Amino acid sequence: MKVKWEECKCKISEVCLKTVASFGFKTMTPVQAACIPLLLSNKDVAAEAVTGSGKTLAFIIPAMELLMRRDERWKQLEIGVIVISPTRELASQIYEVLTPFLDTFNKLNPKKNLQSLLLLGGNSVEADIALLRDRGANIIIATPGRLEDILEHHTDVCLKPALKSLELLILDEADRLLDLGFERTLNTILAHLPRQRRTGLFSATQTKEIELLMRAGMRNPVQVTVKEKSGSNEDVSTPASLSNHYAIVEPENKLSALIGFLSSESSKNPDDPGKYMIFLATIACVNYFSAVLSSILKNLPVFCIHGKMKEARFKVFDKFRSADKGVLVCTDVMARGVDIPAVRWVLQCDVPKSASAFVHRCGRTARSGHSGSAIIFLMPNEDSYVTFIEKNQKVTLHEKEVPLANSSEVLKAARQLQKSDRANLEKAQKAFVSYVQAYSKHECNILLRLKDVNLGLLATGFGLLQLPKMPELKNSDTSGFVPEEIDFNSIAFKDKQREAARQGKLSSYKETGVWPSKKNSKATHKKSEPWALSKARKEERKEKKKQRKKRKEELRAQGVTPTKKRKRGISAEDIKDLADDIALMKKLKKKKISEKEFDKQFGLEND
Repeated sequence: MKVKWEECKCKISEVCLKTVASFGFKTMTPVQAACIPLLLSNKDVAAEAVTGSGKTLAFIIPAMELLMRRDERWKQLEIGVIVISPTRELASQIYEVLTPFLDTFNKLNPKKNLQSLLLLGGNSVEADIALLRDRGANIIIATPGRLEDILEHHTDVCLKPALKSLELLILDEADRLLDLGFERTLNTILAHLPRQRRTGLFSATQTKEIELLMRAGMRNPVQVTVKEKSGSNEDVSTPASLSNHYAIVEPENKLSALIGFLSSESSKNPDDPGKYMIFLATIACVNYFSAVLSSILKNLPVFCIHGKMKEARFKVFDKFRSADKGVLVCTDVMARGVDIPAVRWVLQCDVPKSASAFVHRCGRTARSGHSGSAIIFLMPNEDSYVTFIEKNQKVTLHEKEVPLANSSEVLKAARQLQKSDRANLEKAQKAFVSYVQAYSKHECNILLRLKDVNLGLLATGFGLLQLPKMPELKNSDTSGFVPEEIDFNSIAFKDKQREAARQGKLSSYKETGVWPSKKNSKATHKKSEPWALSKARKEERKEKKKQRKKRKEELRAQGVTPTKKRKRGISAEDIKDLADDIALMKKLKKKKISEKEFDKQFGLEND
């Protein structure tokens, strides 16, 4: 049953009602209806809700109400609310949602002006401190690292007095905060905050780590779990307005299927081609496939985002959010929490590293009650993943036929891109290597086995010019791959500096027969081996160490103290004998003595 904002269990101010109405939201989502009254009645709340369920307003409205309740005006630097979010993108989105509420309040109450501040890692910490000192803040939206840095290491602005009046702490996407390794950082921040406060913890999943965090930072929290209902009235992990699909795609058609799908969907309404998010397994895959799509797709601009982009990632994110059409190629850095308007389709070209990641990726569409669609491309050997997701995440996938672009034309275009710039050739090679390595380490390696994949056909699907040198290919099926007949040394970098450096190395190679960067490589580098073999060796060493430890414990239990073996020192006489033996071997090698004389002096003759 849908609840109107005016019918909320607790009274919501005109400021918040007016702002929510400007967003076009007439009714509350289940997580909003459950959490807002609890946070406004002095309760700590731990909420688990599916992606796109409206969690942001579920804590922004209580934050505003708690600040507005106070009769006394808030001081310039007196912090009443802190919201901690795992990434810059998520923190910025929360700040954008908060701003209209503050604008409405400040217009109606100019004498009680409330200020907010966004603290993000990657920005100048000196600039953040200057803003805190000069403009102040009553609400802080922050990434954990930056907030910890200011609390711990910058004494020129003392936040301890400013935090005494803290009313509410929000940990948004708490499961991801922990996944990203912020547990120690959060504990440091909690140590600076007053105990008499309300705490809201919001996440898409509940884990043991989150339970530990709840014990550390919350007092008798009310646990709220909001699930969507499917048509059969079962709890599901994705929004009811989301349509989930899968397509079986042969490995050699990976790129053709992607381009065919995008071309087909965007041409259905030429005036409104739509926005699409494509998730790939690795950073190298994002770099390569975004370049390929940019060269082939003419009606859709292509954007790319991954974790190594840092500040550039933020600008690309804003551009894609404000665009009315386009394709965003990304890693799982964009799988959680980010709210991008009007995403029509989410495409998963690779099986995600975990079942929960599948749900988070899908959740980038069908946000806040809007409809949306998601599809995952599976190779024939991966078809059991459909059943796995249905059982593990209670998500039903419907098979969908995907139109293929002309495979030979797509292969030709991908290879031409690599021949036009050596940088693209390197991107293609790195993408394939990273994909194969990621596949061999996959969390679902019982279902997804590398030995079941024809790597030759997969390389064709990547549009490679040649197969890279990697141990995983040695005993694998590479049939079906036809390398390009071309002199690879003739492929140049478009970047003049990189090309000049390459030409210098090429000249040296022609003179010496050794590539400059590979000198003494045999002496300095260990021979590469497949990841699975390396893992097996490590496990074997661990098991031996475990057995030794067990044996020592057994000896101690019997009253025997294990003794360490002492290494016998080498005497001067031993060293002299060794030197004599080496000299004798050198004489034999130079044919200064016969083998018979050598055997006699070395003591090898039979008695």
